[in-house]
Amino acid sequence: MTPTAPAELTPDTLEQYRRELTGYCYRMLGSGFEADDAVQETMLRAWRAADGFEGRSSVRSWLYRIATNICLDMLRGRQRRALPIDLGPASPPVEAMLGDWHPDDIWISPMADSNVLPEHGDPAEIAVARDTIRLAFVTALQHLPARQRATLILCEVLRMPAAEAAATLGTSVAAVNSALQRARATLAALPEEQRPAAVDADQAGLLAKYVDAFQRYDMDQLITLLHDDALMTMPPYAMWIRGAENVCRWMLEPSPSLCRGSILVPAGQVNGVPAWAQYKPDPAGGYMPWGLQVHEVSGGRISRLTFFLDTERIFPALGLAPHLP
Repeated sequence: MTPTAPAELTPDTLEQYRRELTGYCYRMLGSGFEADDAVQETMLRAWRAADGFEGRSSVRSWLYRIATNICLDMLRGRQRRALPIDLGPASPPVEAMLGDWHPDDIWISPMADSNVLPEHGDPAEIAVARDTIRLAFVTALQHLPARQRATLILCEVLRMPAAEAAATLGTSVAAVNSALQRARATLAALPEEQRPAAVDADQAGLLAKYVDAFQRYDMDQLITLLHDDALMTMPPYAMWIRGAENVCRWMLEPSPSLCRGSILVPAGQVNGVPAWAQYKPDPAGGYMPWGLQVHEVSGGRISRLTFFLDTERIFPALGLAPHLP
């Protein structure tokens, strides 16, 4: 039987929290697909329990309590999601080192900004929120135990007062403050390549040069756009590469060089930065999906290059074409 909800609780009321809840669940789980599932379950549980909502907390706090419990359940006994730099040392740029295609459930997956950031609001606040969905930040969060992760996100990302966070987590203010202290210490102790770094606000000019160089497969030009110690990852492969020269050498290896002649199509903002869908020449004609490129710029050059190659799941989720003529 459908519950009789209080007047202030309607499907539209619940729906207005979908984006921010998706952002919260994505930071918790590291997967856009799992975040969508968690939020859908949150909405379902909230509606089923609507007649028991007594208004002793805000609707928002109540929804976060439900979403937190769902995420904690999903994380229980599970390996944390990661990017390749979390799993081992860098490899030389040699195709024989590539290794096997690993299951998608061990990797951080990309997330479109439009699914988690507000459409309207203070530009400065939106910019801060955008930083907290960047790949490096979301990946760093996965190093934290689940409850510490939830505490850090609630208090430092969502700016929830400690008392409200304690109520959401079913714990005390003292426990919240202790968890925050431990979480900060863990993040500060991560190796440099696993810690988020500041990114340039204006990336458009440099990234336009990157798109031009990549589509021409001009490695002489491309190397000038990369930091000397740039990092490149290619999930679902565990291999990763450090250094601008190594990145460009890798792209000239036999199989990577088949990307010559690729087209990069704008894919909107993903994980806080512009992204491109890469389509490489299809022997049968036209262009086939090959990867989603999500790169970060700092200090006027590209510092991190991430190529998500699981196009069968990622391209449909982002509304990208399955083939180009």
